[in-house]
Amino acid sequence: MKYIELEKEEKKIETDFDAGKLKSTATKKDLANYQKYAQFTLEKTRNINIRLSEKDLLRIKAKAAEKGLPYQTLVSSVLHQYVNDK
Repeated sequence: MKYIELEKEEKKIETDFDAGKLKSTATKKDLANYQKYAQFTLEKTRNINIRLSEKDLLRIKAKAAEKGLPYQTLVSSVLHQYVNDK
């Protein structure tokens, strides 16, 4: 990420925020909406590219076929389980 130099007013806001001098004006309805927005953002799927050996890809496809799943769904499920310590 690039470093961005803050302007004087922005630095003041940052300092006040860090010192706890700023108070939220959001209503409960606003907060509920923000939570929905954040959840929606986290649930979005993203495409990735990954290089696998031909042998590994064939074995993944075979395992997926055994389970009756598309191989990409199986890979996604395995990665999800891994990042959630399951």
